[in-house]
Amino acid sequence: MTQFKTIHISTMSGKLQGLRAISTNTLTNPFCIKQNASGVADNICTKCYSVNMLSTFRKNTAPALQRNSDLFTDHLLTDREVPFINERIFRFSAHGELISEMHAENLFKIASLNTGCTFSLWTKRKDIIKKVLKRIAKPDNLILIYSNPTIDKVLTTPPEGFQRTFNNVSKGSDVVQNCTGQRCIDCQLCYKHETTNTIVEAVKWTRLSNSWALLVSSLVALSVWLFSLMFWYKGLKMIN
Repeated sequence: MTQFKTIHISTMSGKLQGLRAISTNTLTNPFCIKQNASGVADNICTKCYSVNMLSTFRKNTAPALQRNSDLFTDHLLTDREVPFINERIFRFSAHGELISEMHAENLFKIASLNTGCTFSLWTKRKDIIKKVLKRIAKPDNLILIYSNPTIDKVLTTPPEGFQRTFNNVSKGSDVVQNCTGQRCIDCQLCYKHETTNTIVEAVKWTRLSNSWALLVSSLVALSVWLFSLMFWYKGLKMIN
């Protein structure tokens, strides 16, 4: 009997606190691996927050995201496999990137069967989106956001089929930014249809962040070990 696999839905934290998301595993995505290792200084993928997190203090999340990666690329979801989304706004790809056309079609289907929710999908794979839109229409409740890979080169006109662009600029840039650290659920520029075509944010992550992430991961592990030692010691004293 084939085991029924469910889509993993993440409860977000930090800037995305208050939102839920459906994501995939950045660490096994061939496109992400190539871009992250490109060495191109102005490629935002070389400063990927997701690679940093899933490699260190969010390691435990990777298996669930990998399950999504496998499920989305294996077959077109049946109606039974599509989750019911009971939110007003929802994020696709808080981690990861489109893997294939089938992946994109499955996200389209999730949106089309949850018409009471507005979904936003960030992607750099305009090649995949272009091919998919030739076959099926984009659901009206899905906002396609082109994630511009080039730092300090703001795109004000979205590519064909997209509704807006998301851009990164260097810290200290004179370019006006409208994504400035506020919680997404309070801002919602990316989750409403009639706002702006262009989102601009300052780069927050660099490769140096790996060291800090590793430090946090180590401190968490040390804390767990110390608590375990404390309870063991208390148990030992009670026995004696």
